[in-house]
Amino acid sequence: MSRDQRSCDNWALLYAAERARQQGSPLCVVFNLVDSFLNAQARHFGFMLRGLRIVDQKLSSMGIPFFLLQGKAEETISEFVEKTGASILVMDFSPLRIGRVWREAVCKRVPPYVSVFEVDAHNVVPVWVASDKQEYGARTIRGKIHRHLPEFLVDYPPLLPPAHAWTLEKSDSIDWESLISEVTKKGAEVPEVKWCEPGEDAAMELLLGEKKGFLRTRIRNYADDRNDPAKPGGLSGLSPYLHYGQLSAQRCALEGRKVRRSYTKDIDAFLEELVIRRELADNFCYYQLHYDSLQGAYEWARNTLLAHASDKREHIYSKDELEKGKTHDELWNAAQLEMVHLGKMHGFMRMYWAKKILEWTRGPEEALTISIYLNDKYELDGRDPNGYVGCMWSICGIHDQGWQERPVFGKIRYMNYNGCKRKFNVDGYIQYVKRALFELKKAAKNPSEIPPSKTPAKKDAL
Repeated sequence: MSRDQRSCDNWALLYAAERARQQGSPLCVVFNLVDSFLNAQARHFGFMLRGLRIVDQKLSSMGIPFFLLQGKAEETISEFVEKTGASILVMDFSPLRIGRVWREAVCKRVPPYVSVFEVDAHNVVPVWVASDKQEYGARTIRGKIHRHLPEFLVDYPPLLPPAHAWTLEKSDSIDWESLISEVTKKGAEVPEVKWCEPGEDAAMELLLGEKKGFLRTRIRNYADDRNDPAKPGGLSGLSPYLHYGQLSAQRCALEGRKVRRSYTKDIDAFLEELVIRRELADNFCYYQLHYDSLQGAYEWARNTLLAHASDKREHIYSKDELEKGKTHDELWNAAQLEMVHLGKMHGFMRMYWAKKILEWTRGPEEALTISIYLNDKYELDGRDPNGYVGCMWSICGIHDQGWQERPVFGKIRYMNYNGCKRKFNVDGYIQYVKRALFELKKAAKNPSEIPPSKTPAKKDAL
């Protein structure tokens, strides 16, 4: 278990359980924890481990042992497989390079009698089924995905308790509190956030809960409000759970279709983001190995960016200035500070934010490097195909087309402050961020007076 960290609605786990029943074998789940992962900090490791603690509890209640290993995956997993005499190993799919390197290394090191399977439990339509090539954009992949939905967008069978109990070495009792304390101290530069409760139970509550469930109370007007940063309540708030695999995108789609008759426009917009756009991002990272560099851009975009790399910039900011939100643009600063302190940034603002980094740095390579660094360091859902594609769309024109040529940007789509003012209440968004940061500071000084579940920051985040 790696990318899809949940006990329910998990095709990889269901497949492993089925194979175990077929051959009369016991079943266990293994997670390998590494010391560092693509600039992840306390914010990310804390959220992940708190979610995994719940997975451990749920699996244990079904008689499925959960093992937490630490170290290099190619060593720990292969050693575990050999020690237990396992004949089948099922692994999660991820399109990112680091995961592919780990899985390939594990395959080389496990004994030759072990059958190894990779299951895409993250996408509705498995990435290699949806398309066998890098797609140009949403319009080229949409029809391909829709053709496969009747086969793949089906309900999950239940996860049954294993027919054969685990009789090998028992998993050590995991001291979750000490482990979480250790990793959060190590990555304390970027602390955890309070507005998003980790775990698959919290994820389902946010999706279907009676009081604040997205599909129960907040789906109406999603199509119109999701692109308005001044209306943060218009967003689903599900992205952290989807990123860590604490919630199945397929479950979201299935539940969304149940209420489509009442909210057709809104559900269609939700499914476009949830299925088409998410799977387009996985497609890009799977088929384009340079998904996070200028080398991965289309030739027209790379040529126009390099042709304008030496254009004079009105403003030049260092990485440190950008990270601290110290620019002349109050709107951009608000977006950056929202990300630094709340671990999230509105989707529309992510586009404006990245394009301004291109405008305010010395060249496209530097802009892309800084934008990915900041995104992965502070966004709760960083180190994700959606994040890489977002930066590549904004700076390198991925999944976009050429526009009227202009200085610095060349033919890359341009965005500016006045355009934002025409689209939404800029002052309202800035004030929302300021209020959220004020409440955070207030809660830090008097934590007992303001329970995390009651802060305006959580209300706004939903």
